[in-house]
Formats: sequence, structure tokens, C-alpha cells
Amino acid sequence: MNVVQSLVEAAKFLGNMTWKTWWALVLGFTIAGAVQAFVSEEKMTNVLGGRGLKELGLGSFFGFLSSSCSFGAVATTKSLFKKGASPESSFAAFQFASTNLVIEIGLVMWILLGWQFVAADVFGGILMILLVAGITKYVVPDSWFEVARSHIDDDEDGMVRDPVCGMEVDPDDEDTLSVETDGSTEYFCSESCKQTYVNQREDETWKDKLLTLHGWKNAFRNAIGEWEMLWDDLVAGFIIAAFIAAFIPKTWWAQLFTVAPQGTVAWVVLGSIIGVAVGVITFVCSVANVPFALVLWTSGIPFGGVMSFIYADLIVPHIVDMYRKYYGKRLAAVLFVSIFAVATVAGIVTHYAWLAVNLIPKRGQTGGSVPHTYTLVLNVVFTVVFIAEVYVTYFESSGEQGEMAAHAD
Repeated sequence: MNVVQSLVEAAKFLGNMTWKTWWALVLGFTIAGAVQAFVSEEKMTNVLGGRGLKELGLGSFFGFLSSSCSFGAVATTKSLFKKGASPESSFAAFQFASTNLVIEIGLVMWILLGWQFVAADVFGGILMILLVAGITKYVVPDSWFEVARSHIDDDEDGMVRDPVCGMEVDPDDEDTLSVETDGSTEYFCSESCKQTYVNQREDETWKDKLLTLHGWKNAFRNAIGEWEMLWDDLVAGFIIAAFIAAFIPKTWWAQLFTVAPQGTVAWVVLGSIIGVAVGVITFVCSVANVPFALVLWTSGIPFGGVMSFIYADLIVPHIVDMYRKYYGKRLAAVLFVSIFAVATVAGIVTHYAWLAVNLIPKRGQTGGSVPHTYTLVLNVVFTVVFIAEVYVTYFESSGEQGEMAAHAD
């Protein structure tokens, strides 16, 4: 196959993935935008200080309701930990749930890979939360976490965190937005994040927030905030997967993951280790790694290797560098080694658990059960929803900005 043919195949692969997942992405981000109206960071921090199963469950629940952006999840985790959330509820529960258990990744995974992978992702995600919680509680000395909290305070370097999406912003940058409230100032990366913050502070009931036109406008703005955080990762992930599918023969991946005889325990174990390593070096994280997982699965690698690859989104190099900057080299190393190990173990356990109950799909069998006609209808419907979200955020919100800022004061 020549270069031109490969580029054509890459374009077809990219178009097919985009077509299949568009409605699911819009739906997932819209739901995420709606639930953000209920849960603020202050509310979460107040109940995540303990180190028991209750706090682990609450941290996982809040993570499930939160963003699937790995950068936002890591930054919000830092803020929760700094304000008093325990290592178990922040590093284990919230951080893993907000990247591996959110609605968006489940929808995209169901469409591209199938419901068996979605169920495995939930099973493995919960297992990873429990394993990391065990490590933070029983293996890592408490004094190390106290040093990490001090490191956060010592390393602020003039940057501040957007309280909505978790991204760091420069308060002196002319593009940074702000709101004066309660004698302090909050800074934001975008208008949608600013308005989301203002909406969370308004004294409204849940009916006011989700059963009124005003409430759904707020949810739409939150949804666009999710797009603003994730669009570059999504585009990069889809394009990388398309080029890999077109230019790298499936036999190459099969050979990479068959250093041991296929079907043996060594094949599954080594496949899971390699899956994590591939997840680290591809630099792709969160929802964007699902298209690449599709390439790996159709190339013949172990089911557990695919799952380990998906679980590894929190130890890609740029996120590990965030750990180093936030908590220092020692805890960054602990997080990297711990997550690498538990992602591998989770892949192996999930593989054999699914094998035992005959849930591993047949090789080459992928995707959900949404008929082509339904995909067309859903894409049309949710394109209209997306256009409405864009309109409310970028064209209508400017007229409401003064009124909403007044609510925050």
C-alpha cells in the first residue's frame, strides 16, 4: 500500500470513528454539564477528609460526575488534596473515577468496542481504586503526604487554578477572566468556566437548575466548557489512531504482544505490561485513547492488554510531570509506579474474570448495537443540541454576563 492509499485509509478510519461517536460525545458532555450544577469543589472537600470506605465511595461518585479530562482531573485532585481531602478519596477514588468511570468514555467505548469493554472498564476501574487506596493507606508513610501538601504551598509560582475545570491560569494574562466574591478573586480560563462558577454559587433548588430554561442554558455552557478542555486531546487521539491503523500493519502489533505463546498466562501478563507501557508512550489519555484501543484489539492483542492500555491514562509523561510539579519527585514516583502496577494487575484480573464468564468478545467483534439509521438520527438530533450549546455560550451569554457577575458578589 502506497502513502496515498494509506492516507485515504486513515481519513476513512477517522471519519468512521467520528461519525459513530459524535452523538455520544455531545450527549456525554451535556450530561456532565448538567450534573456540574449540583457539585462544587467546596461541597466535595467537606466530605472527603476521612480515609474509610465511605469517603472512598463519595470520592468515586464525585469523580464519576466530574470531567473526563485527565488534566482537569489531576488539577482538581491537587486542589481537593491541598484543602484536606484524604489520599484515598483524592488520589485513588476521585482521580481514577473522573477519568475511567465517566459517562463519556463509557458511551464511546460501547460504540467502538462493545458493552463487554464498558463493563470491564467499570470492574477494573473499581479494582484500581481499591488497590491504590490500599497502597496510600497501608504502604506509603503518612509523612510523605504531609510533605506533598507542603510542596503544593511552596510551589504556587504565581499561577492560580480555575476552580471549575482545574486548569492553571496566569492571573496577569489579559485573556484570564475573573470574578470578585466574598472579598477574594477567582480566575478562569474561559467564559464558560466563569459562568459555571457563578451558576454554582446561585441559591437555586435543583428544580430551578434543571427544570427551567435558565437552568439548561447553564448546563449547556458547562457542556461547552467540557469541550474546551478536551477537544485537543480528542482530535489528537482520533488522528493518531487513524494514522496508526493505516500505516502500521496489524501484524506488527500482534508480534509486539506475542512475546509469549498466545493463550498462555505469560501472554496475558506480558500483554498487560506492554499495554500499560504503550499507554504511557503514546501520550494520549482519557476518552481519546479509546480509538487507539480499538486498533490494538483488532490487531489481536490480549483483552487484558487492551484494558491495561485504557487504565494507563493517568501516567502519560505530561501528567507525571504535573505530579512532580504539584507533589515533588518522591510522591510523583510513587504515583507512577503504583498506577503502572495496579493498571497491569487490573488488566490481568479483568482478562481472567471475563474469560471465566465467557464475556471476552470474539476476535474482530467490536462495537455496540446502534443501527446505522439510529446513528444518523442521533447525530442529527445531537448536532442541533451542540449548535444550541455553542449559541448559548458564545452568542447569548455576553448579554447575561453583567447580570450573572452581580449574582456572584
